[in-house]
Amino acid sequence: MSTVSLSPSPTSQHPHHLSQCSPWLTPIAYFLGEKIVLPGYFGQVAIVGQEHLPHQGPVILAPTHRARWDSIVIPYAAGRSVTGRDLHFMVTSDEVQGLQGWFIRRLGGFAINVRSPSIASLRHGIELLQHEQMMVIYPEGGIFRDRQVHRLKPGLARIALQAEAQTHELGVKIIPVSLYYDPAVPRWRGHVEVAFGPPLSVDTYLPTQENRALTAEEVKSSARYLIEDLAHNLTDLSTTQQQRIETNL
Repeated sequence: MSTVSLSPSPTSQHPHHLSQCSPWLTPIAYFLGEKIVLPGYFGQVAIVGQEHLPHQGPVILAPTHRARWDSIVIPYAAGRSVTGRDLHFMVTSDEVQGLQGWFIRRLGGFAINVRSPSIASLRHGIELLQHEQMMVIYPEGGIFRDRQVHRLKPGLARIALQAEAQTHELGVKIIPVSLYYDPAVPRWRGHVEVAFGPPLSVDTYLPTQENRALTAEEVKSSARYLIEDLAHNLTDLSTTQQQRIETNL
């Protein structure tokens, strides 16, 4: 029986090895996004369910992915002005190229190849949770504008399960997030709503309470149940959101 080796490497035991939020660029970016970019572009930005956002402890925000704007809207709804926390985005390797990549890396982002995730990227996500950071992982893996929840990738669940299994009583929470744009392709003076749902507690999906790395079969089985529940919650959240918005139109 094989064990998934995702334990932190000796050179990455300390927080300064993790993806960093620049102490000068991050507050500027948050200020511009919250005070100028979003209110200047959108006619309305609505937020529902912020009471579900923890102000401490390891958290994964699991949003539907509807537009490039998502990575500006989510910090506005859940970042430092709301929870006092900076967000660490897991993004595709294609997004960290050139000037955009320079900004992403300095605003807490780190890359993963969604077609073939590396052990290093998954381990980095585990370390962020073990240092009680708030991460953002788009579980659908790409942008979809049809307002349907698409099949979720298992990487989010694997990271959360291994972090929880390796650190006693870590308390990882996964929060479903639904984004809705009107129109579906965002345009000037359009509307956007962010809805947060109740968190899932990762420890309830562990096959054992022993403080150890999980076997490959344990990860596969537990991740399947966790992803099924997350998909169900995201679908319910998205459906309720659409019905509420369409009723108010």
